[in-house]
Amino acid sequence: MTTQQNLLDVLCVGHACYDLIFSVDHHPDEDEKLFAQSCHGVGGGPAANAAVIVARLGFHSAFAGYLGNDLYGDKHRQEFIENGVADTYLIRGANPTPISAIIVKPDGKRALINYKGDTRPLPANALDFSGIDVKTVLFDGHEPELSLPLADYCRNINIPTVLDAGSVHQGTLALMNKVDYLVCSEKFAVQFAGNEESALSKLAEKAPTVVITLGQRGLIWQTGQEHGSLAAFPIDAIDSTGAGDAFHGAFAAAVAAKLNWQDTLRYASAAGAICCTRTGAREGLATKQELQAFLQQPSG
Repeated sequence: MTTQQNLLDVLCVGHACYDLIFSVDHHPDEDEKLFAQSCHGVGGGPAANAAVIVARLGFHSAFAGYLGNDLYGDKHRQEFIENGVADTYLIRGANPTPISAIIVKPDGKRALINYKGDTRPLPANALDFSGIDVKTVLFDGHEPELSLPLADYCRNINIPTVLDAGSVHQGTLALMNKVDYLVCSEKFAVQFAGNEESALSKLAEKAPTVVITLGQRGLIWQTGQEHGSLAAFPIDAIDSTGAGDAFHGAFAAAVAAKLNWQDTLRYASAAGAICCTRTGAREGLATKQELQAFLQQPSG
């Protein structure tokens, strides 16, 4: 068991991986040997990307989760350090760092192969969060045993919590009624509710505040009996990879900064929009200066 304390704006708990991205002119056929135009390696994972954008936006962030004692784990940890993400709650071990081979065509369509080996979610006692000094905690649901007791602990001492609910799985289902802000994708909403029309009201029965992101259609939200929507920023989108991670990280940072509700939504939406104008998730995560400049544009 590891015991650490740190002063943080946002702690991001969940999945970290390493992506190998190959650019090709077409997806390979059976038994075809294909040469990539480029290859790029970069860290990934919802909570990991969220921790990076929180740091780039000028806040103090940390990642809690697992990386293997291997080349890809070393590379990802170095990215954390270079971006100012604290590794206080990073667990390293003999099992491999999850890796993904991503094959991308010029039209943006992708094929993905993921490998985790024997790597499994961390047990509840892998980290001791008691006494942690943090303003907001973000979960992505991929470390459920670690996250559930922490969510309860945060609720007991009034630390705001955010769930990045990208899809319905064991972790997101277990955490959705334990967080203050259930921020979910359209995919999650439809999977859970069966249709978009009833999703907001059904999800609002699970969490005090619900946000459903709808891509280029913006978002809808409900908190208590109040509800509303926010249009997406007008952009020329080229790649939506990582936009959700950017949105969730910026949303958690805004909660930590105690921005008002509309400013929180605009701040997070701007982070997601900027990510869509660039190729790749980690490369698309905005800095504080970039986000401020984007929000100051007349069209924003």
